[in-house]
Amino acid sequence: MLSDITFAYPYVLYLLIAIPLLVFWFWKKNKTSTPNIAYSSLDAFDGIKPTLKERLRFAPFIIRLLALTVLIIALARPQTFSTGEDIYTEGIDVAMLLDISGSMLAEDFKPNRLEAAKAVIDEFVSGRTSDKIGLVIFAKESFTQCPLTVDYFVLRGLLKQIESGMIEDGTAIGTALANGVNRLKDSKAKSKVMILLTDGVNNSGEIDPITAAQIAAKFGIRVYTVGVGSKGEAPYPFQTPFGKRYQNVPVEIDEATLKQVAEITDGKYFRAENNNKLAEIYTEIDRLEKTRVEITSYRQAKELFYAWAGAGLFLIFFEFGLARTYLRRLP
Repeated sequence: MLSDITFAYPYVLYLLIAIPLLVFWFWKKNKTSTPNIAYSSLDAFDGIKPTLKERLRFAPFIIRLLALTVLIIALARPQTFSTGEDIYTEGIDVAMLLDISGSMLAEDFKPNRLEAAKAVIDEFVSGRTSDKIGLVIFAKESFTQCPLTVDYFVLRGLLKQIESGMIEDGTAIGTALANGVNRLKDSKAKSKVMILLTDGVNNSGEIDPITAAQIAAKFGIRVYTVGVGSKGEAPYPFQTPFGKRYQNVPVEIDEATLKQVAEITDGKYFRAENNNKLAEIYTEIDRLEKTRVEITSYRQAKELFYAWAGAGLFLIFFEFGLARTYLRRLP
């Protein structure tokens, strides 16, 4: 009953020592008391069972002790506390740059690079709570699939709609970076991040990746670059008159440029050679860019004094009425 209760004035509880002292006094008093009416012999009363009133003759004293105990607890001002946390989050703004060129259909990832990347990005988004995230896709050109938003349901829906072939084939890494900069440059967030995922070499677009990275750095945007593809060759599906056929094609990732882009912007380059490694990379990026959380704990007191005091007064009136009615003693 008292396990979740604390006391504003716990020293008042020392008064409870009086309870066993009163019990001892009452026992000694009744043991040495002299009856008001004396009888020469009580043999005539043998065999008569005690009545209910006789059995309850000490009830008023017990109720009075209980009332005193409850009132002492009330004076100690019992309280319960509800606890919680106020969380203030400085979110980050994230632009996800996803390569959807034809080479992303290679099946060294399961079911292919593009679908594996979409699955990992979806998992990344589902783990956010307050960060604004945007989605930029690119091949020969680049466009914004979803602007910065905290509506993750909409974002994940647009992510699912992405398919290779939506844009003319090619790899415009620099253009994608410039598009991402446009998404983030006016952001008021403390941390602005781009995560660029590609499996190729920049061969399209009007701006080269290094220049775009330098612009990103000017706006305080950090770029994490991810190269996807196994070492050597990867199976690639080709449509033929006889159905789908596979042919191993060389994996060409411009790692030097991707590393330089990350270095210029104080980011980091990662290489993913399979699904598990890709998932680990996004987990590490999530850890590196974890939002700064400031937690203020609070305790809210609920006063129990009135309930305990009311219970004590009720017991006093109950004992007073019982002792003067049903258990009234003759003088």
